[in-house]
Amino acid sequence: MLYGLFEYYYAQELFIYVLNPRREERLIIMKNKNASLEEIIRLSSELNTIQDLDLLLEKILYESRMVVNADAGTIFIRDGNDLHFSHAQNDTLRNKLLQGRKLIYTTFKMNINRESISGYVASTGDILNIPDVYQISDDAPYSFDSTYDDISHYKTRSMLTVPMKTTTGDIIGVLQIINAKDGNGNIVSFDSDDEPYIIHYANNASIVLQRARMTRALLLRMISMAELRDPKETGPHVNRVASYAVELYERWAYHLDIPREEIDKNRDTLRMAAMLHDVGKVAISDLILKKPAKFTDEEYEIIKGHTYMGARLFTDKQSEFDDIASVVALRHHENWDGTGYPGYVDVATGMPLEKTADGSKALPLKGEEIPIFGRVVALADVYDALISRRVYKEAWDEKQVLQEIKDLSGKKFDPDLVEVFFECTDIIHSIRSRYPDNE
Repeated sequence: MLYGLFEYYYAQELFIYVLNPRREERLIIMKNKNASLEEIIRLSSELNTIQDLDLLLEKILYESRMVVNADAGTIFIRDGNDLHFSHAQNDTLRNKLLQGRKLIYTTFKMNINRESISGYVASTGDILNIPDVYQISDDAPYSFDSTYDDISHYKTRSMLTVPMKTTTGDIIGVLQIINAKDGNGNIVSFDSDDEPYIIHYANNASIVLQRARMTRALLLRMISMAELRDPKETGPHVNRVASYAVELYERWAYHLDIPREEIDKNRDTLRMAAMLHDVGKVAISDLILKKPAKFTDEEYEIIKGHTYMGARLFTDKQSEFDDIASVVALRHHENWDGTGYPGYVDVATGMPLEKTADGSKALPLKGEEIPIFGRVVALADVYDALISRRVYKEAWDEKQVLQEIKDLSGKKFDPDLVEVFFECTDIIHSIRSRYPDNE
């Protein structure tokens, strides 16, 4: 009986397939679409675990490309009447690089109007699914700018551009996905069936993106308070230091074969914690911080207190962020050779927990006693301080700065991190251009 029932259904299925040979293909597509929807729901939940704005944008762009199997993409963030080119990814160009290397791209902004593809989407809130950007009708109000293709020797074909909307319908950015690929890796047009999935994902991402922007704004307000006390602590400076630190940590962790999941988790928290490395300076008197002359020994000792005073802000630990922020604030002035500060101190009082042999001060940390997050921020902070112009000094020449870092390897800095630093100077330069000082 069971065999006869199976034979009947098999005959029915075969009959339908003969009449409609694409039925099997459609069933596969339907199965894939259901899987895509489940994946988008999962990815939307994952986005809620990312706190830092830049890393969130990376994740949104990467996962949206994976959903529709796209080779490349960009994200634009809206700021008033402008769109800021924020993040770019391109598998074809990345695969031409050495393993572990990253693409370098230049950020820019443009006025929102209907003449560009992204500007049109930001202006109208409509989605654009263009099969071939080089075959856009002359009647269309927008056009494709091939400058990037010409420079990079890349060929953009299909493009799916989606507005990122809040729950109230406000457009906070534009997600642009480039060059859909079929199963054989050939560039094809984006299927219209892909549009609802990307729209759903983009809308969910927009909600999380709003939260991340609020978090970044809150951090920058805290830094603005420090800037009122110490002119060196500017928004661009802390963004650069945090970005350098993340790149140094990621490359260091890559060499040690640390699992990708752990790297991504630590990058997210480190990015925000590194922005607050000098937040303890809010507790230092203006008479010292803004003194135009050289500090006395007594004043310098007071300045050193910004490390444990900063760490003190995070003693009521509510999350892993508090742990890492405390470590960064406390340890970013420790030196590899054990000549740094504050050493083994009680964060609550600043008093030594362990003293040097002569009992004159707290025993400093050295080598790998210094947590990795303190070591990477130390190098990032010194590099930016030397390469940047300040009210009290001119910027050092690039060659001078690089030589100084080499000279301090094994003294002030972890030698392995110095090697890592020189591996990613191209990315370091890109970060500097992304966060220029406000003149």
